[in-house]
Amino acid sequence: MTDKPSEHSPPHPYKSGVRDAPPVPIGAPALWNRNFRLFFVARAAAVFGEGMVPVALAAGLLGAGHSGSSVGYALGAWIGPFALFVVVGGVLADRFTARRMMIMADLLRLPGAAVLAVSFAAGGPPLWSVYALSALSGVGAALFQPGVASTIPRIAPDVQRANAVLRVVESLMTMAGPAVAGLLVALSGAGAAFAANGLTFVVSALCLFLMRIPAAPADTAVRGSLGSEMAVGWREFRDRSWLWGVIAIWTVYGLTVAGPMVPLTATLVTGEHGSAAYGVLMAVQGAGSAAGGLLALRLRPRRPLAAGAVALLGLPVNLVLLGSGASVQVLGAGQFLGGAAFAFWLVMWSTSVQTHVPQDALNRMHAYDVAGSLLMMAAGRALAGPAAEAVGAERVLLAGAGIAVLVVAALLLARPIRTLPRAGGPAVGG
Repeated sequence: MTDKPSEHSPPHPYKSGVRDAPPVPIGAPALWNRNFRLFFVARAAAVFGEGMVPVALAAGLLGAGHSGSSVGYALGAWIGPFALFVVVGGVLADRFTARRMMIMADLLRLPGAAVLAVSFAAGGPPLWSVYALSALSGVGAALFQPGVASTIPRIAPDVQRANAVLRVVESLMTMAGPAVAGLLVALSGAGAAFAANGLTFVVSALCLFLMRIPAAPADTAVRGSLGSEMAVGWREFRDRSWLWGVIAIWTVYGLTVAGPMVPLTATLVTGEHGSAAYGVLMAVQGAGSAAGGLLALRLRPRRPLAAGAVALLGLPVNLVLLGSGASVQVLGAGQFLGGAAFAFWLVMWSTSVQTHVPQDALNRMHAYDVAGSLLMMAAGRALAGPAAEAVGAERVLLAGAGIAVLVVAALLLARPIRTLPRAGGPAVGG
């Protein structure tokens, strides 16, 4: 078991997990080195491709005469394997290096996208094959996702700035992916959208292949069995009260706030203002996310999780507006604020994990976070419909706003979370 650092002990790069930013050679760019440029393109391509899939699936399956529920089943076939295998993906990334696992994951998902492209272009594949290929893509995503967290601190001299820049481009690609997919479907059908999705895997894998990341001590360390590695990861997780504290609080948030918010927002806005208004509001939310990332480029709070928790107060404002039947213009302001608040929190959270958790356990820590958050959000989405039928969608959203405030209070009242310092370099602002 890793020794737990005392509150007053000096930081050690692999025991306490607090790591200063790597030294930047004189004359070198502060962030945009060759590795980061390649990773930036890889992430932009990956998020762009992910955004295309729901549009392509909906157009392809509905166009082939299948019911609307088949789209939900296809997306569910992706989520299930992802949630089941993401922790294993974290162990494998720590074991074989994140870069190798991400390249392998891209190559694993490429044939599935190619088969779907050809099948939909030819008239529509059988449902069982769509579900199977969606499940395979979910496994690939589970192998890919844990490595994102551990790669950033190894290629970026300034981890917070890197996370903020990536959050901006991911927000923009989240908006661009569905838009381009819709255009391709309109011009050439769902097969063209899946072909473009497959191309993003090629771009991502090529960029990751071209990266040159120096080996760390953890890369050549002797590893135990898969089970023992998962046990070590769990001990690393358990020994950091701020880490499991945030994730425990976030499971409540995912179940009661983040999960129900997506389907209920879609239902309310589409029902009262139309699908076009809903699309515009989602674009505004994406713009807000980009703004939140830009804000995180400038602010460097001494207590990043505390600052991120305060920023999260923008989310209940959005929920109150949704639950009170505000006009589209006012809802747009709420969506922008909510997107900015959540993006700022994510940058603070990601940076804290990447700079306080030892490199040799970082992939597993990120996997625990993703698995817990995803499962609770999925449960929240599933329960949103019955809850809305029982008491009304507006009341569910207003209750979610109250819970969101309590979540912020819990984050700020937990001393290990509230007092976690920013790692590396002097604090400015905040």
